[in-house]
Amino acid sequence: MSSTTAAIEAHGLGKRYGHRWALADCTLTIPTGHVAGLVGPNGAGKTTLISLATGMLAPTTGTVEVLGGAPADGPDQLARVGYVAQNTPTYAALSVADHLRLGAHMNPRWDGDSARDRLSRLNIPLDAAVGTLSGGQRAQVALALTLAKRPKVLLLDEPVAALDPLARRHFLGTLADAVAEGGLTVVLSSHLVADLERVCDHLILLASSRVQLCGDIDALLAEHRVLVGPRKDTTAIERDHTVVQTERTARQTTMLVRLNGPVADPDWEAADVGLEDMVLAYMGADAAPAIAELTAVGGQR
Repeated sequence: MSSTTAAIEAHGLGKRYGHRWALADCTLTIPTGHVAGLVGPNGAGKTTLISLATGMLAPTTGTVEVLGGAPADGPDQLARVGYVAQNTPTYAALSVADHLRLGAHMNPRWDGDSARDRLSRLNIPLDAAVGTLSGGQRAQVALALTLAKRPKVLLLDEPVAALDPLARRHFLGTLADAVAEGGLTVVLSSHLVADLERVCDHLILLASSRVQLCGDIDALLAEHRVLVGPRKDTTAIERDHTVVQTERTARQTTMLVRLNGPVADPDWEAADVGLEDMVLAYMGADAAPAIAELTAVGGQR
């Protein structure tokens, strides 16, 4: 396989339930070796996109490939993809050690030593029944088991949404360590922009069931500016640049724009934009109800 093969590539991907599109016309590329944050309001299609990439759902339209192959296309493809859901499913009555033995039986590339080492450093006892562990510990067990598969692509569907801040920090630290070891591409779905800023270098933003942004975070931020100027006609700005959001007061206009070149009008002062402000602006009509979810600690989907 070529080293240039995308980790995930979708073209015109869509999933419809009856008359409702859960995801529509999704075209994106996630390069290998990156940590991509997947963000959007409730119902934007985040879980649908991850479910299509894992092969748990079949698309209504378009295609999606993972590491150059169809999702879940045989044992080899399944072995290369790891998945952790929001509820971090485990067997409550089984011990951590039981889970490790089960994983070794089911996964041909199993690395049990790394899993035991991770859990030991987190002081998670192997003889404890998983149902007796805290939410943060269960999430760490699920992540350790998934990483022990030695996947090439790791899909995480809001695994930290229900965790307290300290447990989230520990979980993201474990994830960052795994990424630092090399050879792993991650897609992390989250409502918490601060978490994405800690570990992600790539961004996928969904709103209204469609891709609004997809690309390197630093490059996307460099393309956007907040323009502040007098309240006046903005036709020239709208003609030359992509206006994402506009706010007006009696005397002032503030716009978030995606630049297509320099701003020629000296009446406008340009300032950098932060990741959270850019994300919320692209949510458009969905931004208001999403603000609490994106900024609150432990926001739920």
